[in-house]
Amino acid sequence: MSCDARFKQLCAQSGHDFDGEIKIGGNYVPLVRHEDQIYISGQIPRVGDRVVVTGRAGGDVTLEAAQQGARISALRAIALLQRSVGSLDRIVRVLRMTMYVQCTDSFTQHSEVADGASEVLFFVFGEAGAHTRSSVGVYQLPKNATVEMDLIAVAERD
Repeated sequence: MSCDARFKQLCAQSGHDFDGEIKIGGNYVPLVRHEDQIYISGQIPRVGDRVVVTGRAGGDVTLEAAQQGARISALRAIALLQRSVGSLDRIVRVLRMTMYVQCTDSFTQHSEVADGASEVLFFVFGEAGAHTRSSVGVYQLPKNATVEMDLIAVAERD
């Protein structure tokens, strides 16, 4: 099964569609490609016009809901990669992911939240989805999103 087919399968399972416009919230671009490296700007769990997971992990947001937010953020990042390179099979490697988690003072499961996004990357890209990562607890995120992730990947050269 191709990376594109696995991506489509996960989108269908999530019940979300990333075929339309992927909105950004400021004066920046959603990705920059420099030679074979692609840098994806921070992605929150926004579907269309709505941020679907908001609030603080460990407070009004469960670990499971935060992980779902991480999955949606990863799907958004992958949709941007696909638009940049055409086919996801052209992604050679996911190098790095950073997951920011809006959370309570006592929440310590940042890594478990990031696992939601990592699982998506491994499923879609297989071994090429193996990446380094950091997961960081923060006080606030844009639009009250529970998570935000950024990504660096390598694509085949044109």
